[in-house]
Amino acid sequence: MESVKQTHFYSEVLKELNYPFGDVFIFKGFVVAEIKQGVVVSWMEHARHFVQDVAYYLGTDGKDVVYISNRINSYSVKAVDWLKFFKSDYSMKAYCVVSNNPMNKMNLMVENLFFNNKIKHFMSLYEAINWVKKELDEVA
Repeated sequence: MESVKQTHFYSEVLKELNYPFGDVFIFKGFVVAEIKQGVVVSWMEHARHFVQDVAYYLGTDGKDVVYISNRINSYSVKAVDWLKFFKSDYSMKAYCVVSNNPMNKMNLMVENLFFNNKIKHFMSLYEAINWVKKELDEVA
């Protein structure tokens, strides 16, 4: 699995946000997050920070932004914290997960129980970004 930095897409990054728990790459219409190994992502400690920063940078509440989780490292998400996200003032257009790890697929099924929409799964970052770009072009 490749990081955004190892792809030709990196030249399209509008802003890179670096946190102790991972990196977030802001593109036009979508965001790619790469969380570090072993992190247990929670709303209060992690997600809230980069969601606020992305919303501020793009000037949006997120309803027009696609979030891509590029799971190049093994980490977990407090699935119940999705409820805190949905109670916040933020939203997202779509949620995509890039992973080829069978264990991540199991975690994804649990996350899907708490997520309001279907989570799209991709085996590569190229597939995910190309899908997002196609979707954004169709809407425009």
